[in-house]
Amino acid sequence: MSASLSPEEIRAAAEIHTELGPDYRDAVVESFVERVGREIDARVDSRLAAAQQRAVEPAKPQKSLALPITSIALGIPLSGITLGLASGDQLIGLAVVWIAIAVINVAYAVGYRSRH
Repeated sequence: MSASLSPEEIRAAAEIHTELGPDYRDAVVESFVERVGREIDARVDSRLAAAQQRAVEPAKPQKSLALPITSIALGIPLSGITLGLASGDQLIGLAVVWIAIAVINVAYAVGYRSRH
């Protein structure tokens, strides 16, 4: 990108414009307008390149914590219910509950990665 036009350059162009004759004034104005046009083009190109760069970068998927949190929230009462059973199969029931929760979460995580 070209250097920005400084206030001194603008002031100098205006002073030269007033001091020179009509033939040179047009040349000074044309030169100044050309420099301003190049500066505008450079700024627009820079902004377009930055916008294209942002558009090309893939968005990072957000992992949802809803399933793991829900699993824990449901696992705790299910564990309590299972342990409260009168039969002697409480540990087997507890293992079934938490294995099912683990399988569901792993399946979700694998499916989530394959989609993204």
